[in-house]
Amino acid sequence: MAKKDKVSETPATALLRQHGVRLTEHPYEYLEHGGAQHSAQVLGMDPFAVVKTLIMQDQDAKPLVVLMHGNRKVSTKNLARQVGLKSIEPCAPEVANRHSGYLVGGTSPFATRRAMPVFIEETILALPRICINGGRRGYLVGIDPQVCVQLLDAQPVNCALAE
Repeated sequence: MAKKDKVSETPATALLRQHGVRLTEHPYEYLEHGGAQHSAQVLGMDPFAVVKTLIMQDQDAKPLVVLMHGNRKVSTKNLARQVGLKSIEPCAPEVANRHSGYLVGGTSPFATRRAMPVFIEETILALPRICINGGRRGYLVGIDPQVCVQLLDAQPVNCALAE
C-alpha cells in the first residue's frame, strides 16, 4: 500500500534538511480519519513510535502543539495542570489549519505558520527513532526524537492516556 518513494519538499522537510537532520521518508496511502494508527499499520510500524501532531488551544484560545504517541490520547487536564494553564482543548480543524499552515491529517510540528509552544510526551524522547508527519497527508518522516527538543524547544510533559 506504500506510495511512490520520493515526495516533493514541504516546509517541514526543508527546515529539517536546512538543519542537517538525517531523515527517512515514509509515504503511504492517506485515509481520511485513519490517523496515526492507520499510517503505522500500512507502513508496518509500531503505533507507539508514530507520533501525532495535535494543535490545541488554551482557555484564551492561544494555540499550542502537543506531540503524542499514535496509540495514546492526551489528558488535557493533566497537560493543563503541568504547564500552568486553566484548560486545554483541541482546536477545530479549520482553526488548527490556520495556526499551523498545514491541513489536519498532514500537520507537522516543523515550520508551522505560527510560532507556538510545543509539548512532547516525555516517553517519546526515550525512543531511538520516531516517525512524525512531514507536512503533507500520507507522508511521515523518520527522525531522532531529540530533534523535536533541539529545533522546536519541545517541553517534556507526562499526559498520555491509553486509547
